[in-house]
Amino acid sequence: MTVDASVTLPTGKYVESTGRRKVATARVRLYEDGGDFVVNGKIVGRYFDTIVNAHSRYNVPFELTGTKGKFGVSVLVSGSGASAQLDAMIHGIARALVEYDPSFKALLKPSGLLSRDDRMKETRKIGMGGKARRQRQSPKR
Repeated sequence: MTVDASVTLPTGKYVESTGRRKVATARVRLYEDGGDFVVNGKIVGRYFDTIVNAHSRYNVPFELTGTKGKFGVSVLVSGSGASAQLDAMIHGIARALVEYDPSFKALLKPSGLLSRDDRMKETRKIGMGGKARRQRQSPKR
């Protein structure tokens, strides 16, 4: 992982958790001392710049618990696409907040941030023309 020169990685005591969505996995560390919000060595806004409402989405767990700006966040994400990685990161942040303070569970659970979205890509079947549900064209006569 290469780190941007402008990024200062958080250091000190942290709480670690894992979030998942589709094939994406996010390893989240919340640092009590504060610091930057870093994803794979980049500032979070620069990493998820292709997703329109990313800023409002990844701040939801912090806004619900009233801890916005209190933590420095370091995330390592891998697998799947940008949107699934963002959802995995949000899931990991919510789980890390509950690990930090178990009273946050009552705030995060009603909004569905602690539940793993288990929808996965349907597997391909042999003889189906390359897709999961596509059928081969039948002869007209």
